Amino acid sequence: MAEVSARKRIWGWFFFDWASQPYHTLLVTFIFGPFFAAVATQYFMQNGLAEDAAKATAQSIWAWNMGIAGLIIGVGAPLMGALADTSGRKRPWIVNFSAMYVIGAGALWFMMPDGSNLYWMLAFFSLGFIGAEYALIFINSQLPDLGNEQEVGEISGSGFAFGYFGGLLALILVLLLFAEQGGGKTIVGLAPGFGLLDAEAREGTRAVGPITAIWYLVFMIPYFRWVHEPLSDRVRGTVAEAMNSLLQSLAKLKHRRSLLNFLISSMLYRDALNGIYAFGGIYALNVLDWTIPQVGVFGLVGAASATFFSWVGGKLDKKLGPKPVVIASIWVLIFTCIVLVNMSREAMFGVPLMPGSNLPDILLMVAGAMIGGMGGIVQAASRSLMVRHADPAAPTENFGLYGLSGRATAFIAPILIGIATTMTGSARLGVSPVIFLFLIGLILLRWVNPKGDSETWENAS
Repeated sequence: MAEVSARKRIWGWFFFDWASQPYHTLLVTFIFGPFFAAVATQYFMQNGLAEDAAKATAQSIWAWNMGIAGLIIGVGAPLMGALADTSGRKRPWIVNFSAMYVIGAGALWFMMPDGSNLYWMLAFFSLGFIGAEYALIFINSQLPDLGNEQEVGEISGSGFAFGYFGGLLALILVLLLFAEQGGGKTIVGLAPGFGLLDAEAREGTRAVGPITAIWYLVFMIPYFRWVHEPLSDRVRGTVAEAMNSLLQSLAKLKHRRSLLNFLISSMLYRDALNGIYAFGGIYALNVLDWTIPQVGVFGLVGAASATFFSWVGGKLDKKLGPKPVVIASIWVLIFTCIVLVNMSREAMFGVPLMPGSNLPDILLMVAGAMIGGMGGIVQAASRSLMVRHADPAAPTENFGLYGLSGRATAFIAPILIGIATTMTGSARLGVSPVIFLFLIGLILLRWVNPKGDSETWENAS
């Protein structure tokens, strides 16, 4: 087999982000999530709930589902990272989790518009989501091998930018050719799926599941062709060996204060970010009464912004280092969330708006650009900062801890949003808990060494 160049290997690694991003763009945030909320709201209204109560209930079950999926990811992530390190193999794990991704996404085609199989669809959505997040842990652990400390920040940012651009193109494809508006046509007036899909049965919108699965299958080909693992003479690791390795890594954290503070900090601010992603489209649907195609356009703005700012963030990371880039981005996200919580169709920060004012729509589009752009920067720069803390002897296990920090409390933001929504009866006020998660994460970053802690993992070994 001809040897793959370093540049081609990097591009192959980029293609995972390109292939997997539609799960987040199309399913979590901008198409399936709002579609699920709309179907669930109608289902609960037909079963006797008032409209506001039905919206709150729909948002709550989505929140609980995301929370449970996050808990499963958080518990399993570090153990599987340790298993991969003890066996020396990553590709078989990526293949298996890819299968979960494809099955979970493809099954969403069967979502019934009458809401009769809501909970089955939540289960399949979670299956794919868990597969996507587990696969990402192993992909992230390959980043240290792609460049030196000065290069990985730019590589990470470029990878996220490339992935967001893929999500943007997938979203454009769905909006133009598949997702129906109220009149049964797409936003450009076409029959969904070139007239092959039943608009009344919402087949154009439901097709987002199989489209996401097929997109992943096709665009993972460059990854598997160009990102090869070195041959390993390790025997297959056992669960006991992996658990022992994991416990040793956890024990070393007391000697690695910078890593420990970074893991806790990123646990909180990434949880807040995932909360915004999970409920951004639902917020637009419930607070401003947007249609799903309008939410899709909102997604286009956010994805385009994420593509550009992730690339810019990678450049800034290379010049300034990842920590100041993360801090600045979190401040922008905090300000954006404060605006969202204080905005409604009728008023802005308590000041009444003129009837029919489109100011809330404009501000939400701007907020979408900021959330997409700063969110992309935060994820890319955080991945780069983790590289500076990773032990080269066990990169997957260390990124498993990073995955744990990103998902161990992933249930907190959705559950807090669910509680706040239920207590206030307001989808708008329901997103307010993410502000406090961002702030606490920001405070903990003060004790994170911007250069990592390579000297302490050597001492802790």
